[in-house]
Amino acid sequence: MLKKSPRTSFLSWTAISLMLLVTAWAPAHAAGTVGSSAGGTDSAADAWRFRVYLDDREIGYHNFYVQQSGDVRVLRSEASFEYRLMFVKLFHYEHENRETWQGECLRSIESRTDSNGEPYRVDGRAETGHFRVDGSAGEAKLPECVMSFAYWNPAFLQQVRLLNTQNGEFLDVDISPPVAESLMVRGEQQPSYRYRLEAGELRLDLWYSADDEWLALESEVRGGRKLRYELL
Repeated sequence: MLKKSPRTSFLSWTAISLMLLVTAWAPAHAAGTVGSSAGGTDSAADAWRFRVYLDDREIGYHNFYVQQSGDVRVLRSEASFEYRLMFVKLFHYEHENRETWQGECLRSIESRTDSNGEPYRVDGRAETGHFRVDGSAGEAKLPECVMSFAYWNPAFLQQVRLLNTQNGEFLDVDISPPVAESLMVRGEQQPSYRYRLEAGELRLDLWYSADDEWLALESEVRGGRKLRYELL
């Protein structure tokens, strides 16, 4: 049996982490209206922009755009990461995702991902009595009201199963009670609450304000390294 090198193991673990991290959506009251993004133009969309770091090295961005009409929200997100050692590209990641939500229930999803040359996809839609998902992990009928890793919605913190929008897996999750902390956000310290989320091999911390605004995210990867999101 071929033994993985430390570098291959690290990259595989990073890919697992990214697979789950890129499914998030920020809170509606936290955004400002903008006219353009790194990947297109959304003149009427609220936008959230995150820098993504591996330890202290910036490796890319993850942006979110949402439009709302009544209780229906349409999300578009895009992520692009690249990790280099000297002049050698060791890892790249591209992800695009479009979701439609009604209230706290996912109604449809379409996502496409390139994880270091390996493609992933998810197509899902609400049908009578269930949510049908067809993705890289296979086809399944899920409960009628499902949620993805939707960090924007405080109800997300009460869920026990969540949809991975990169490959279509429906994952068991465990989320800890909040811990009060002080967090640096956009250059200023502010009160926050930290939650610990576990799903399979994924371990990550999420920070929220007292008003339930999503502020930051950090995940452990192999070798004791940290993958984190910082609001711009």
